[in-house]
Amino acid sequence: MTFLILGLILWAAAHLFKRLAPGLRARLGDPGKGLVALALVAAVALMVFGFRTADFVYLWEPPRFLIHVNNLMMLGAVFLFAADGMRAPIIGGMRHPQLTAVKIWAMAHLLVNGDLASVILFGGLLAWAVVEVIVINRAQPVWTPKPVKPGANLKAVIGTVLATAILMAIHGWIGPHPWP
Repeated sequence: MTFLILGLILWAAAHLFKRLAPGLRARLGDPGKGLVALALVAAVALMVFGFRTADFVYLWEPPRFLIHVNNLMMLGAVFLFAADGMRAPIIGGMRHPQLTAVKIWAMAHLLVNGDLASVILFGGLLAWAVVEVIVINRAQPVWTPKPVKPGANLKAVIGTVLATAILMAIHGWIGPHPWP
C-alpha cells in the first residue's frame, strides 16, 4: 500500500503544484512542464504497482447489479472527457468537465470494488479531484467558457463509443471484467 499512497500523493502534488506554488512553477518555465509530466508518469507507475501488489483486504461485497450502474457511469465519464477534448457545445457551459469525469469514474469504481486498495486508490483520486476543483475555483474565481465547435457533439458520442470499447477490451484483457 505504501507505493499506492506515494503515487496518490505525487499525483496530487504534481497537479496542485501550479496553483500552490505559482512563483516557483513560473520560474521553472517550460522545463517545469517536463518535470510535472515526469512526476505524473511516476505517480501513475507507483499507483499501478502499489495497487497490483497490495494485499487484498476485504471490506464488503458489492451487489452484482452495481456493475451495470458502474458501466453507465463510465459512459458518462468517458463522454465528458471526449466532449471536453472536442469542445462539444453540449458541455460548453461546464467549468470542469474532465475533473467531473474523474469524480464520476472514481465513484463508479468505488461502487463495484469492496477492498481496501480500491478504496484508497479510487477514494484518493476522488478526493484529489474535489480538492483540485476547489483550488482552481479559488485561484480563478472568474471563468470564461471555452469556445465550442459546432458538430463536435456527434464526434464526442462517436469518440465515447470507441474509447469505451477500448477501455472494456483492456479491462477484459488485464481484468477485472467490466461486464457481468
